[in-house]
Order: sequence, then C-alpha cells, then structure tokens
Amino acid sequence: MGNYIFEVVKPGLTTTIQDLGRTGYQQYGVVVAGAMDAFALQVGNLLVGNKRGEAGIEVVIMGPTLKVLTNTVIAICGADLSPKLDGESVTLWKSFAVKSGQTLTFGKPLNGAYAYIAVAGGIETPMIMESKSTYTKAELGGIEGRNLQKGDQIPIGVPSTTVKAGIGLPIRQIPDYRSGRKIRVILGPDHNAFNSESIDRFLSENYKLTSQSDRMGSRLEGPSLSLLKGADIISDAIFPGTIQVPANGQPIILLADRQTTGGYTRIATVITVDLPYVAQMLPGNELAFEAISVEKAQRLYVEQELLLQTLSVAAGVY
Repeated sequence: MGNYIFEVVKPGLTTTIQDLGRTGYQQYGVVVAGAMDAFALQVGNLLVGNKRGEAGIEVVIMGPTLKVLTNTVIAICGADLSPKLDGESVTLWKSFAVKSGQTLTFGKPLNGAYAYIAVAGGIETPMIMESKSTYTKAELGGIEGRNLQKGDQIPIGVPSTTVKAGIGLPIRQIPDYRSGRKIRVILGPDHNAFNSESIDRFLSENYKLTSQSDRMGSRLEGPSLSLLKGADIISDAIFPGTIQVPANGQPIILLADRQTTGGYTRIATVITVDLPYVAQMLPGNELAFEAISVEKAQRLYVEQELLLQTLSVAAGVY
C-alpha cells in the first residue's frame, strides 16, 4: 500500500469506499454495489488524474470529519454537503490541494445526498471480486467490508500522472439535483400488468421519496398503482433503475445495492443518465416520471459518455 490520505476523526452518517461496482458476479447472487452516483464519482476521478472507475469515498448527507495525512490533490463531486477545509468552503466539481495536518469537514446538506471524495492515486484498499466497493451486508470490500469508523486511516496509491489543482467541470455540465424534475424512464417489461389508468397516473402524478429509502432502493409514496392481477411474478432479472411495484401499489426504484433478481412487477426502468438524480434525492423530495424511447435513452447515454471521454482526454487519462 502507499501513503495514507485521511484519518477518520468522525465517521459521519454512512461513509464508505466505493468504485463503479462488483460486476460479473450476479449469477452467483453477489450484488453489484458501487457508487450511488456513478457520474459524480467518475468526474471526480478524472479531475484528479485517476481512471474513471477508481475507488473514492462516498459521503452520505451528514459527512465525516477527516484529518489530512499527506499533501495531495482531491476533488469533491456530487451533492453539496457544505464541505470545508480548515473552516474555509471549498468548490465542488473542481480539484484542490490539501496539506498534511489540515481538516476536511462537512456541514448542512444543501443540494443532494451523496458526495464523492476522489483522491489523486485512488483509494488503495484490497480488490474483492474485481472491485473495492463496500457492501456492508456481506462485509465485502472497502475497509473490512464496513462503514468507515473513527480512527480508520485510508490508504492511497501513487498518482500515474502529475496532478494539478484547479481543474473543474464546466458549470453548464454540473448536475442540478433540485427536487421536482422529470425522471425519464422506459416502460416495461411488465407494464402490461397494469391498467391504463395506472400507467397514466404513473406518468402524470408526483411521487415523494420516503425515509425508508437506502442504497438498495428509493421507496416512493404517491398515487397507488393498480395491477390487473397480483403483484408477484416469477423472480426475474432486475437492473439499476428497475421500478418495482409491490402489492401496496407504491413504486420502488432499485439502486446500487439492489438484489440480483426480483419477484415484483416492473412497470418501468429509469434511464442510466437520470439514475444520479434519483440517488441524490432527500426524504421528502418529489419527482415525476416521463416515458421516452430506448433510442432516445441510448442517445442520452452516448452524449454523457462522450463528455466523460472528453474529460479523460483533457486530464490525460486513457
């Protein structure tokens, strides 16, 4: 292992090590896990000269207090959780230098729920099934498969390039996580299990995020959706953004720690580029759904991918 970047003074609400997830093992019942907001993590990594899939520190709503142990460059992307370095506010979506002995803190959540600390050289925790992501229910990844605790020291690798501070994402590209936006979905694969009134209601009414939401999924509260038959189906594949509807008629959007298969009807799937907006919702926030075509969803994904590739070239990361 390389140097240590932080010592945890206060762990915050739920602070973990996450990369883009543990892919390729769902057939064995191993969940993907990974960053709730994959776009924010990838951008953060590029801003500090890392490859897009490197692990970072995921901070949730109430952030940690971290003592800096070595001089380096970091970036904080995603939610605005009022980060400060030695009491001075730092700019999100832009890399900045930190020095040994400084203290990084977080305060009031202003916009979004999940922030990501990317560190030049990446987080150097062990790879478990080709991922460093923490999945606490199975005690996999990160530091001993758990949330960070007081006293933990977080190891980092050696940067592959010379990293400069002050590199940022253009303002027009920074996501706005404010409540009330339309979340774009592709209907199906079980939308025919709902009557037409329920489909219309799903696409026209607002839903509110409940306090029962977590990394596994966002539980929504709003107009009930009626099924033509029962809510249960033979367990089948589920994906990031799958929207299940159990017997109570209230949608659940499946996220990073989702199970590998599911037995509830699937009314729709959130498109990839809109998943961060779902993940970044706070309890009480509202959203509405908009159905689009697979072709449009693919075009939007290609646009996002081109942005990330452009950032990769600009950062000298290939």
